[in-house]
Amino acid sequence: MTVQDSGKVALITGASRGIGYGIAEAFVARGDRVVITGRGEDALKEAVEKLGADRAVGIAGKAHDEAHQAAAVDRAMEAFGRVDYLVNNAGTNPVFGPMAELDLNVARKVYETNVISALGFAQQTWKAWQRENGGAIVNIASVAGVSASPFIGAYGMSKAAMVNLTLQLAHEFAPVVRVNAIAPAVVKTKFAEALYEGREAEAAAAYPLGRLGVPQDIGGAAAFLTSGQSDWVTGQTLVVDGGIFLNAGVA
Repeated sequence: MTVQDSGKVALITGASRGIGYGIAEAFVARGDRVVITGRGEDALKEAVEKLGADRAVGIAGKAHDEAHQAAAVDRAMEAFGRVDYLVNNAGTNPVFGPMAELDLNVARKVYETNVISALGFAQQTWKAWQRENGGAIVNIASVAGVSASPFIGAYGMSKAAMVNLTLQLAHEFAPVVRVNAIAPAVVKTKFAEALYEGREAEAAAAYPLGRLGVPQDIGGAAAFLTSGQSDWVTGQTLVVDGGIFLNAGVA
């Protein structure tokens, strides 16, 4: 079935695989064009081929690099002439352990990649298109940012900042741009493998819906938050967690 062109364009960071790629798939399926970023040229090229070279372009770089942020937005404007939607998905979690022993330089790296880069991309898309033409921003946070997150505290701290960044941008960019966040629980991606590898059934058993998330779950949520169906929604964090928070406080 041929999908009707929506005329809309999305810039999705960290989208060569995993959650970012799942979001790109959802957007392309509804007729959007996408610009995807990632660190690896080969992975981006493969992702673009799967999405369709007529629907997607890729640009490689590090999310926290301001030159890359500007280049990605410039590429979107050159290729498609607009940037209606920004999805800040790029993230890192290079450390596992207690906060008391956290290397502060690692904490700075996590913050740069997970939070400051999102602000940078938002500034760039705002100036290039959204300030005059409107649109929507979706920040990928995490349940780790809205609860205690043992042994991934630096990541959780950064995702809590992402939730607050969403509030700040939603207030400042209104009424022309809506800004929301998604807070997933564990989604089956290479990024999250350490949380379930070799014990997926055990990990999934904790979820009332009986399974871990998949990238398409987050793609559907992002599609909603960038659709006309969510035109009166801004400044919100949508928890997509398979019901895991329902277990809070249960002995």
